[in-house]
Amino acid sequence: MPLYREQGVVLRTQKLGEADRIVTFLTAGRGLLRAVAKGVRRTSSKFGARLEPFMVADLQLYEGRTLDTITQASTLGAYGPHISADYDRYRAGSVMVETAERLSEGGPAPEQFRLLVGALRTLAQGQIDAELLRDGYLLRAMAAAGWEPGFDACVRCGAVGPHSHVVVQYGGVVCGNCRVPGAPRLTPESISLLSALLAGDWAAAVTADPLHRGQAGGFIAAYTQWHLERGLKSLRNN
Repeated sequence: MPLYREQGVVLRTQKLGEADRIVTFLTAGRGLLRAVAKGVRRTSSKFGARLEPFMVADLQLYEGRTLDTITQASTLGAYGPHISADYDRYRAGSVMVETAERLSEGGPAPEQFRLLVGALRTLAQGQIDAELLRDGYLLRAMAAAGWEPGFDACVRCGAVGPHSHVVVQYGGVVCGNCRVPGAPRLTPESISLLSALLAGDWAAAVTADPLHRGQAGGFIAAYTQWHLERGLKSLRNN
């Protein structure tokens, strides 16, 4: 059976038998990958800790009939302990890995892989508010998947802004002529925060106050789940 190597982020694990686990990865070259890690639940396991959620690993695997098997794993990013030790970081990280899995179901997704690794690295450092980092990741992940929202001109007719109403189904801000009944109205500061998060402008994003973060976060949650077509289990628990 042929051996191969991959770099992967651990998204989730599940028990298999008495000592094994099935590990779901987002990999750099193959997209989503499910593989068996034999014996990792034993205390004598040499690489069990390297295959916990949020870890980034260099993997050696051999191909199997149904599931591939991990034969070696070395740590490239030890983010798991730092994220799991803090409840807010853990909740944000859970949303990130669930979203990455959902957005990468169609095959190789190198941009999603790079985006997730960068987000988990920053989350583990703990220098940016976890919820703000989560929201920035969600916007940029949706953009990488082809659903980039617009916060400058009206996303329906192109009328130059600024505009304050947002419509999730249309993908961003709309002018007065294009808005639909019940469309929420956000403050200019909230719109600016959405633009900063989409651009990865953290110097601007971290200065936002809780009101504007809440408004922006509400739009981001609704926008993400609208395009994924079903709710994010981890986001409902946030």
